[in-house]
Amino acid sequence: MRRVWVWGLLIAAVAGAVVLGNTLRSYAGLFTAARGPAELSALLSPAYVVNVPEGAGPFPTALLFSGCDGPHDNLPWMASQLNRMGWAAVTVDSHGPRGFDKAEVWRLVCAGQLLGGAERAGDVAVALADVRAMDFVDDDRLALIGSSHGGWAVLDLMALHGAGRLPYNLTAWPVPSEDVLAGVQAVVLYYPYCGFGSQVSRLGWQADIPALFLLVEGDTVADETACQQIIADMTAAGRPIEEIVFPGVTHGFDQQEKASFSLLGYDEATTVKAFEATRDFLYLNVPPG
Repeated sequence: MRRVWVWGLLIAAVAGAVVLGNTLRSYAGLFTAARGPAELSALLSPAYVVNVPEGAGPFPTALLFSGCDGPHDNLPWMASQLNRMGWAAVTVDSHGPRGFDKAEVWRLVCAGQLLGGAERAGDVAVALADVRAMDFVDDDRLALIGSSHGGWAVLDLMALHGAGRLPYNLTAWPVPSEDVLAGVQAVVLYYPYCGFGSQVSRLGWQADIPALFLLVEGDTVADETACQQIIADMTAAGRPIEEIVFPGVTHGFDQQEKASFSLLGYDEATTVKAFEATRDFLYLNVPPG
């Protein structure tokens, strides 16, 4: 029996070391396959979901990025609310084109084993370039809206771009470096990951783009205090930032579709409040056309 326990502990230690090693590999970008911008666009663009309001464009446009479990009901709902404001919305799916929506592979993304924020940041850069070329888009009035892992990707793009470094999955920027964030007038971050594995936690960002952080008090998935430290540092550096913390709800409060046995809950009232804050922030920071 003692030998069984020893072997069990040894196997658990090895498994833990493998997981930790792969997590660090993902965060450091080791062995990440980098693509040219055109190749990455060819992978992602067939899965873009475009929602355009009634009327004549061009429209201010928001790019939406999902959490680590891929696009769910919160993003179509948000797109419909944006359309009611007169905004277009383009949802960027980083999961389906890579097959991460099959057999619950997305759980490896949530566990930090696949597609870290500094890698997915390349998806944000390429999608921005693609969206600017769409004929209904006012490319001077853009916003990035990221939920959880999507917020991590948006923040890491800003961090890497400000530091003159490429996202892990790109061999080159899709446009001249100075134009990567051109036209982005606002960034909205729903309960993003800001922890030690993010680039933004070390680098901050340089762009003076207004950012709104919508955080959860006592977030058990993405510790909100890590984001609050970044907010404090970036506010001290002169970056325009607003912060709202929602008590009494969980991470992913705006998403009704949950995995089996999930401990996270949907809260309709907070979902509405969060979007109202998003709407007001966009109205304030994105000038009329």
